[in-house]
Amino acid sequence: DAAQPEKEDVVKMLKAVNADVLVNYLPVGSQQATEFYAECALEAGVAFVNNIPVFIASNPVWAKRFEDAGVPIIGDDIKSQVGATIVHRVLTDLFHKRGVPVDRTYQLNTGGNTDFLNMKNQHRLESKKESKTEAVQSVAAERLADENIHVGPSDYVPWQNDNKIAFIRMEGRLFGDVPMNVELRLSVEDSPNSAGVAIDMIRCAKVALDRGVAGVAVAPSSYFCKHPPVQYTDEVAYQLTESFINGDNVEVMHKVPVEVSEAKEG
Repeated sequence: DAAQPEKEDVVKMLKAVNADVLVNYLPVGSQQATEFYAECALEAGVAFVNNIPVFIASNPVWAKRFEDAGVPIIGDDIKSQVGATIVHRVLTDLFHKRGVPVDRTYQLNTGGNTDFLNMKNQHRLESKKESKTEAVQSVAAERLADENIHVGPSDYVPWQNDNKIAFIRMEGRLFGDVPMNVELRLSVEDSPNSAGVAIDMIRCAKVALDRGVAGVAVAPSSYFCKHPPVQYTDEVAYQLTESFINGDNVEVMHKVPVEVSEAKEG
């Protein structure tokens, strides 16, 4: 195996190239490696964009560390441009707004790239399932019981290559408790679907850095990510992010729950 970099070497390199933003696109489940590069970003004073479901921006302890260091962060876990999560969220919010209770739902995903190959490891998959499930639960009128919602990668199909296929089913009840359901099939190229959003995240991180934002940039985190510290509907998150870009809203996370602070001090 190749020698692993030391933190001092990474920090030195980030400073040498005058980096503004460090983007994390490590494989799903890379907990220690993500924390390592988050530490590097803190020490180098470089904005951090966390595109994977290792919870940094949404972890109050990490969020406070970025705030104290005067470094912006956007995260966690990127929502693709038109991916399964954003489509599932919009439909769930639509059910809510139209007064249709969601009784049960699933989202199944197959793909053939290394991301799906990596997620055959169930240990690595845990945070991904949590992130994708919470993204849907957070916009439901009422949270679904665990047995009534299944969201997550389903299988690795090598010949699909970078093509990702999602199957979404939602069951609900119309007026008079009349049952209805929606079934949807989505086919996208996974990498470019993610890359377009990543570019906007980098732009917002640079804006935050230039404006002296310290800690989590809440608006872009909510709009671009599946597991932000604060969940808004996508419509609200879009408006807040537009305001953030225009300089009207530079809100960041400041508060760390008391129990977290006490645990850290102890």
